[in-house]
Amino acid sequence: MDTHKKRSRLSARIGLGGALCALMSLGATAQDNLPDLGSGADKWKVDVYYENDTRFRGKDNTGRTVGLSKFRNTVQVEADRPLSNGWEFHGVLRGTFDGAYRINDDQFGKEAGGAITLDSTTPGGTIASPHGGGPINNASGPPGNVFGFSTVANPNDGLRVLGDRWHDVEGGMAFGVPVRPCDYDKRGCTDFGGYGDLKRSELESPEFNSRLDFIREAYVKKTFALDDQRSVFVKIGKQQVVWGRTDLFRVLDVINPVDYSRNNIYDELEDIRIPMWMVQAEYRMGGSESMQERNLQVVWNFDQFRANNLGQCGSPNVILDAGCFFRGMKNLWDNGSTVANFANVAPGTFLATDFGPGQIGLNEVNLPGWKLKNTQLGVKYEGVTQDGLSFSLNALTYRSQLPSLRGAKRAFNGFNGEFRDYWPYLISFDMYFPRVNLIGGSMDFEWEAANAAVRIEAAYTNGEEFANTAKPELYSSNDVFRAVIGIDRPTFIPFINPRRTTLISGQLFYQHIFDHTLRDGPLGKVGIPDWEDNVIGTLLIKAFLNNDRLSPQIIFAHDFRAQSTVAAPQVEWLLSDNLKFTVGANVKFGSNNDRYKFDDCRACNPWPPFTAGPNYPGNAAQAFSRGLGGLEPLGRFRAGPIGAAWAEDEIFATLRYKF
Repeated sequence: MDTHKKRSRLSARIGLGGALCALMSLGATAQDNLPDLGSGADKWKVDVYYENDTRFRGKDNTGRTVGLSKFRNTVQVEADRPLSNGWEFHGVLRGTFDGAYRINDDQFGKEAGGAITLDSTTPGGTIASPHGGGPINNASGPPGNVFGFSTVANPNDGLRVLGDRWHDVEGGMAFGVPVRPCDYDKRGCTDFGGYGDLKRSELESPEFNSRLDFIREAYVKKTFALDDQRSVFVKIGKQQVVWGRTDLFRVLDVINPVDYSRNNIYDELEDIRIPMWMVQAEYRMGGSESMQERNLQVVWNFDQFRANNLGQCGSPNVILDAGCFFRGMKNLWDNGSTVANFANVAPGTFLATDFGPGQIGLNEVNLPGWKLKNTQLGVKYEGVTQDGLSFSLNALTYRSQLPSLRGAKRAFNGFNGEFRDYWPYLISFDMYFPRVNLIGGSMDFEWEAANAAVRIEAAYTNGEEFANTAKPELYSSNDVFRAVIGIDRPTFIPFINPRRTTLISGQLFYQHIFDHTLRDGPLGKVGIPDWEDNVIGTLLIKAFLNNDRLSPQIIFAHDFRAQSTVAAPQVEWLLSDNLKFTVGANVKFGSNNDRYKFDDCRACNPWPPFTAGPNYPGNAAQAFSRGLGGLEPLGRFRAGPIGAAWAEDEIFATLRYKF
């Protein structure tokens, strides 16, 4: 190991130790130094936790062992205190430091990425050209740089090929993606809703930002008693509002956005929901002749809009590899880049093409600003019948926490050198977060014949947007129906534990996209890449041994349309009432990636010899999608969160201590 790397690793350990000492000192002194504003029951109740989560990732699709993917150290302080007049305060502070960005800096830090080549496909085989050296409009020499791409603005360094971690080169429309933190490489760095433009220090300690995410919860609550056993419950402040009853995937539980950058879909929702400033009011009406309990809840999320954190490209967890797609597309628009297999110059010949700035890619990111019309409002009626059936009816209007890419309002067409307010079928986009309306409900009941509890959720949404290559603007707005049924059953399995039940919990998630477009083009399917109907199943088996101090479990999840599976075994060991140790793994199994290939719109526009030209079927002067496709860029939506992460197998160890 060279001296520079030794120093880097030593500095990382020293920096980590310093950060931990500071956080631990803060937590350890919290109980002694918090203000004592009363006596007896009026004192603060404070709990302090420390957790280390270390993960090691094996070989990705490139065949290279990734190594340390997480060395996250967390201190969390939870505080409660009664206030005057019946009010109560609850707060949770959380600070983390992840050393993986320094210790494994050639994968996730300032040394990540490098020089890349992009492919051209010919009948005689594949030709690899360096970034900036595509056979069409070569930026570095002959036959001439017609589109204006400069490798000075976008050098061949610090890059990875889009999708190289999870799929092979296969003739699709790939391009280079910058992967270093944004203080070391600003290319493609843009705020996509709380991520996408973060420096290394912000990736290491994501809670310490302008949105004060280290405040996980800070709210006051009070119950106002009325007559006839009725009351009004009010909670005001930064909080999580939980409407859902499911694990891993959400149906109704969409009030708070989610931080998938922590651990993809595999962390508890309690740990990855992003708390928001909200008012929650609940009118508790008590019972009636047919009901044991009735409540009416109103939730107003008045916080500034926040998107789901899908993970910044170059960080360990980038769900669907979407953050890399966005950063690469933004860099393509801002600085130009080489796009693999773009120009069809002869039958069966697709050559890498060098595009200049402002021609294809991602132009504007339209994050909703704080306005009254951008706030979110939800209403829920819930009750418990005399027979013990719990149910809810839910309605919510909110901004989509997932982005939509719409055809750019203004784009430059390098094929003929013109700007227009809108070019149909051109691969130039603006990002939006559309307004979505949701209605739905849930139900819980005991299935006595099976000795099981049943959970059901369903939701219908209006206003969600999907990529759609059959539309000139390359997106469509579709209604969506989602539902989940879960069954939880404590079961005696004698060979596991003859004196204690083992929990078996299964869930089936269903999604249907209405007015789904998928039709045959001359060269393949065109339309919406997301499956019209899809089912994902999960199964949890959790045992309790040694007086419940040892708890092995395994979780399976299977995506039926993507034909991908994940298995996550782990063992929790409660060494004492305050110390818990967990070891486990996360292993994926996938199918042939060919099933994820989809139209990429290379063959949409009628400007020979680059796109439609004489070598594609149909009217060469008409813009429409011919259906030529590959894995990039839309195959990720068919692969789903499991299929797009099939090469991210990990082992992990977690230690958690309560002071």
